[in-house]
Amino acid sequence: MEAFFVSTGIVALSEIGDKTQLLAFLLAAKFRKPWPIIGGILAATIANHAFAGAVGSWLTSIVSPEILRWVLGVSFIGMAAWTLIPDKLDDDDAKLLRFGIFGTTLVTFFLAEMGDKTQFATIALAAKYHSFFSVVAGTTMGMMLADVPAVLLGDKLAQRIPTKLVHRIAAALFAVIGIATLMGAGAGLGF
Repeated sequence: MEAFFVSTGIVALSEIGDKTQLLAFLLAAKFRKPWPIIGGILAATIANHAFAGAVGSWLTSIVSPEILRWVLGVSFIGMAAWTLIPDKLDDDDAKLLRFGIFGTTLVTFFLAEMGDKTQFATIALAAKYHSFFSVVAGTTMGMMLADVPAVLLGDKLAQRIPTKLVHRIAAALFAVIGIATLMGAGAGLGF
C-alpha cells in the first residue's frame, strides 16, 4: 500500500501546474465536454504509466541493487529540482488533432507525458518499490486527482491554487525520498 500512496501523492502534487494540467485546462475550454476529456486523460495515463512502470521494473532486473540505489536516489533528487521549474504548454502540445474529443485528449496527453517528470517518477517508483501495479495505479490516481478538477473547474481552480507552494511540497517529497534512498532506506526491498 505504501507504493500506491507515495506514488499517488507525489504525482498529484507534481502535476499541479504541469504542462498536462495546462493541457487539461485548454481542452476543457475548447470542447466544454468534460467526460470524454477525462476518459482520454485516464486512457493516456494508464498507457504511458504502464510503459514507464514496465521500464522501472525491467531496470531492477539488469542493474545491481547497489547501483540501483544510487541511480534512484540521485534521480529522485533530480526530480525534486525539476519540479521547481514551472512548465509551459508548448505550441506542439496545444495542437488539437482531428480525432474527436476523446481521441484528441488521448493522443495529446500521451505525447505530452513522454519524457515528463511524472513519467520519470513512475519509472523510479516502480524500480524502488518493485510493485508495478501499485505504482502504476498510484501514479494514475495522482494524475487523475490533479487533472480531473482542472477539467471540471477550469480557470476558477487555477487561480486559487498556490502553485509555487504545491511545487515546493512535491520537490521536498522527491528530495526526502532521494536522500532516504541514498541512505539505504528500502534496503529490505533489495537495494
